[in-house]
Order: sequence, then C-alpha cells, then structure tokens
Amino acid sequence: MDKFILNIVHRPEMVPEYAEKVTGQGKEEDISRKGLLTESLDIFKLQQQIAHENGFKTTIQMTYSSLFNEEAVALAKEHHEKYGDEIALSFLGLPCKEFREKYKTRDFCIWMFSMEDKKSIVDDVFGKFYECFGFYPLSTGSYYMDADLIRYIKEKYPAVKCAVATCWEEGPKAYHTCNNSWYTLFDGGPWNPWIPSRQNTHAPAANEEEDSGIVAIPHLSRDLLACFDGNGSNFGTHPQNVLRGMIYKDGKYPYLYNLIDQYRSLKKYNRGYAYNMMFVGPGWMNKMGRWEAPYELLVQSYRDGMAYYAELRDRGELDDMTMGEFADFYRSCHTYRQPECALWKDILYGSQKQYFWYADPYLRTCVDMNQGGALIDLRPYVAKLEWPVGIGTPHVQDASYPFLIQSNYRAGFFTHYAGEGTVKSCKFSYNGEEVDLCLCRTKARFSEEGNTRVLTLDPVEIEFSGLTVRLQTVFEFEEGSSRIKIRRKVLNMSDPTRKISFDEYMTACYGTTEYPEDMTEVRLSVCGDDEKELRYAYRDRCISSENGKSAKALIPAIHTMASVTTKMKNAQSYAREGYAFSPMFTLGLRGTLGDGEEAVSWLNLEKAD
Repeated sequence: MDKFILNIVHRPEMVPEYAEKVTGQGKEEDISRKGLLTESLDIFKLQQQIAHENGFKTTIQMTYSSLFNEEAVALAKEHHEKYGDEIALSFLGLPCKEFREKYKTRDFCIWMFSMEDKKSIVDDVFGKFYECFGFYPLSTGSYYMDADLIRYIKEKYPAVKCAVATCWEEGPKAYHTCNNSWYTLFDGGPWNPWIPSRQNTHAPAANEEEDSGIVAIPHLSRDLLACFDGNGSNFGTHPQNVLRGMIYKDGKYPYLYNLIDQYRSLKKYNRGYAYNMMFVGPGWMNKMGRWEAPYELLVQSYRDGMAYYAELRDRGELDDMTMGEFADFYRSCHTYRQPECALWKDILYGSQKQYFWYADPYLRTCVDMNQGGALIDLRPYVAKLEWPVGIGTPHVQDASYPFLIQSNYRAGFFTHYAGEGTVKSCKFSYNGEEVDLCLCRTKARFSEEGNTRVLTLDPVEIEFSGLTVRLQTVFEFEEGSSRIKIRRKVLNMSDPTRKISFDEYMTACYGTTEYPEDMTEVRLSVCGDDEKELRYAYRDRCISSENGKSAKALIPAIHTMASVTTKMKNAQSYAREGYAFSPMFTLGLRGTLGDGEEAVSWLNLEKAD
C-alpha cells in the first residue's frame, strides 16, 4: 500500500466557540444575535468554497444549532449533490437558543452530561437531523465521546460508522495554558485512527467482541513531540493552530508544511498507510482576528494549507475521503491487532529529539531517544478500563486513560533533590560509578520482522574510570503480545576481561494528572529462588529474590498487573515501594554483563480483575 489519506471536516457552527465573547464585546451575551449567526455561516461558506476550489470533497458536520437554520441545511444538501460532500452530525455546537431553553444549562460537552441527558440529547440531535435530511448520518463526533455514549449511538443509529472521538493529549497541559479553565481532560488515547473498544474509547478493540462498531479519528492531527512536551493547541495541521502558537514569520508558516510532511512519512512505519485530518470551525476565521493574527492571515493560512494538500493530490501523493468513506477504507486494510507506529522527530525547536510512539489494543508507549531509549509514557490498554464520565459518575470531567509512566506529570528521570519520577530505563555501574541511559542521547531506526516491530537504537558509549563500554539497545514489539522485549547488548569494552553491572528498572505509579493517587492497595512481589510480597505502605522498603525471574506490581485501582521478567541466569529481581514524598514503585532486574553479552528482559502488562 502507498496511501496518504486526508479527511477535511467542516462544521457550520452557528454559535462558534469563543465567537460571542469576541464579536459581542461590550454587549450582554446573546447567542442568537443575528450578526453572529450571519458571520459564522459566511465563514463556513468560505471554508467550503476554498475546499471545493481545490477539488476536495468535505465532511459537513452539522451542529445542532445549524439544523435550525434553513440556509445551512440547504447549503449542505446542495454541496452533497454537487461536490459529493458527506452530511454528518457533530455534538460540537450544542449551545443555541433551542438547546438552552430545553436543557436549562450552559454545558456544551456531550460527554460531561449525565447518561440520561446524553441519551436525550442524542435522540434530539439525531431526530432533528433526520427531519432535515430524511436519513441518519454515517459519521458524528465531538472533542471526546465516551464508550457508553458510542454504544448508545451505535445501537440506536446503526448507520453511524465513523466518529471524531478524542483530542490527542488534551489534558492538564491544555487546562493550564487556558488559565485553568478548559476542563477537557482526555490524555492517553491514540493519535491516529483506531477502532475503539466497547469498554473504553481510548483503548483500541482487540477483537470483534470488543469492537464498538465505529472507526474513530482524532480531533486534529497533532505534532507528536511538541504536543506531548507542551500545549497541543498550538501544534496541529489545523492552520490556525499554527498561528495561535505564533509559529510563523512575515505571513509564512513552513512548520505547517513540515508537520503535514511528517504525517506523510508515517507510511514508513505503518505498511504504506498514513493519515491526516483538517478540522476547522468558523470561529477560527473570525473577522475580528484571532490570536493576534488578522482575519486576512487566518484566511490565507487556510487557503495555503488547502493548496498544499491539492498539490500533493495532483502529484498522486494524497487521497481525500469523507469520514464515511474512510471508515470503510480503514476496516478493509487494518486488523484489530495491527499497531500504529510513529518515529517522530523535532521539526520546530531544533533539538534533534526523536520519539517513537507505539499503540495497539494492549498498550500505548513512547520511547525517548533523547534519554537513551527511556520509556516516558505507558498506558495499560490491556485492562480495557471501564471509565464512565459525566455528571453522576466518579469522573465528571476527567476522561483520560490512566498512565503507569508519564514523564511530564510525574517528573521523569531528573527530579528535585529527593524522590524519583516515572520512567523505564537501565543503569550501568562499574567500580562504584553509575550511569543511567537517560543521560545518553541517541537516535533510532525502525524495521519489521514478521509481526514484530523493531526499534534499534544507535550505540552509546559510557566512560567509567579505567573502562569504556559501548552499548546498544533494541526494543521489540510483538503484535498481540501485550509486552515489550528489551535487549541491552555490550558491543565491546576497552578491557574485555571486565564485568559491568546493570539495573533494568521501571519506576511507575498510576494516575491521570500531576497529583498522586492512593497507593496503599498496590501489591509488589518478586519471584526467583523464593517469592516475596509486600503491600504498599509508603515505607521505602525493598524486596528481592536471587536467580530472579520477575518483579510485579498489582494495581487494583486500574485493574492492571505490570511486571518485568527475564530468562537470564544469575539475575536478581527486586521491587521497591516509595514514600510519601515520592509515591512511586520500582520494579527491576539486576545482574552483570561481560564483553559481547546482552541482558534480555520483557516489560509485560496484564488485565487484573
């Protein structure tokens, strides 16, 4: 396969986010104000015009408010007939006079409502859509759609086959950069299309039984490095995101094209398939300007972005599809267990950093070559956590999939003067000196061996007093296994008669934000010559076993068993609890290596009931 797929999604959002605040300055709020509605529809028309001038078909996601506007409905019908645009339905744009009068609330995030209200809203919106068009939509979407909501929609309206279902890494980072006022917390999902499981939208389905019945796409295609390290709202193939991030000069934005090209490059890691989406509401091209950018630049960036996609298509390097068409395509060429892979490099800051992202139905992780191949993010999808969200549930706003490792929220390698952060790495020591691979910058290359994805890191050199060691790390991701195989090989030593010690460790916890959770239900255990167990009590204790086979952590709160295992002889397995100032746990394997020898271990994730 050699496919780069583009989804162009527009929505006639009659009351676009922020727009009333901007265009109605100095006036009492009135979301039914005629000037606001007229301007919003004019911008939607312009977006459609730009797409059609470039020869693209779009997916028109009708909002609830637009279904009460005869011109918007007529326009969607016309463009469907004339250009082949798909008429879809969005749960963005709920706020309108009719909605507020019925539900008596200013809430607008569908996943935050009670389940009773979700069902009522779905039936209202789908019913109004059918009244306008005489059929039900093939696709729908929101910033996030929880599993209960998707199941209800699919059971009640089976024509739906595709949905915008999450916004990649829109969690605490976005919340903080919106002055602690943007309560959309859903970190931990895939960055590329996936088939969500019936249990949890973020976790891809492992088989037909888990299949929710739809193909999900992300809300915007994000920069997989800049977005993880910082606020994702500034780094996306949505042109106005780039303007908001001030990533332009003199009206030029090469970063936008570099970002699109990097998404194109993902074909190399996904058997010839790559994906990108352009999803823009009218509020982003407000005539008063946005993010210090004038209206003219907002429009020009959109024209330029669309023209670049057209150029790629004309060279035979891009195919545009509607959301419904894409869902059929995706199911025709993807198996349930097929992972998404992305070897991603910094194209913005000049740091030469490189991340490798991997996601399948069992786990999501990120490998940081800037830290010698440390795992800096790990989500146990294998647990398929049922995580109801909205009013009346334990998670009114927080829809994130919990992490075991998240280096930005839980410190990573370097912390303050005490304590530890979450990270998976390896330490090497000799004659009292110790070096963590987190300090050894490297690069990586990707390959496939059957159903195993292989990430091979460039060798690094460690200099001890009197001994120089050259080491190489290889990660192997076996499809369908819920484990990662890790090889640490000594390529050569300046003195081949010497031995060095290794400590293959994972420091982890669980949570969805920066704030610690209660760890007292965590159980740590080791297995080797003997078996030992301890219950987490914040007492900084450690257990170990010689000829170690495994070190495990049972985390009941997220129904997960994490372990590190090895088949090596003469290794020691250990597990250490943290303390109140450092509420983590560490699982590890220790041993020695000589010249030409390697330490082979596995990081395993299992569902624990």
